[in-house]
Amino acid sequence: SADILAYLKKIKPGMIVLVASFDDAATKMTDEIRQMFVEMGSTLISSVKHRDNWAFAGIVGIKIKSFFEQRAVNDKNTNVYDGWPEMVEVGGCFPRNSSV
Repeated sequence: SADILAYLKKIKPGMIVLVASFDDAATKMTDEIRQMFVEMGSTLISSVKHRDNWAFAGIVGIKIKSFFEQRAVNDKNTNVYDGWPEMVEVGGCFPRNSSV
């Protein structure tokens, strides 16, 4: 958690951040780390749990909802990959000029 937090704090406003997680990423995220992702545009980070798949692209300091975020919930009744949720992906184009 300390390493992730230190890394996130070094990212400058206006920079694009790409994140993909699975397995135990959610258990290592503190409230402060989650809040930093909210400030990059994440609306799903507060609900990401153990073994959920989460893909996100945001802009540091933008503080508006990112359109580039998906989450697949870990649920043993619906998992498609032998105990793992389906994959998620995001795609598209970021605006050329983003006001931060």
